[in-house]
Amino acid sequence: MLIVIYLSCKRIITKKAGEYMTEGEMLKLSVEEFSRIQRYMMLAEKDSEVYKAMRERYIDLKVILMASGVNLTEIDRIKE
Repeated sequence: MLIVIYLSCKRIITKKAGEYMTEGEMLKLSVEEFSRIQRYMMLAEKDSEVYKAMRERYIDLKVILMASGVNLTEIDRIKE
């Protein structure tokens, strides 16, 4: 599990590797994960436990991206 700490200087440190990431790099990773989770959700049955678990992460990522000012109009294919 990767633990992320947001620092006031808009740099992010990942505790696992001790590496620094910029806010832009974190946004890029979040957008990529958002796209990936949607692709998996489209393959799963909506009433399955797997879909429900992925939907939780989908909502988390959607909130993070919206709070960061990312326009989801083009990239949100699930629209839940």
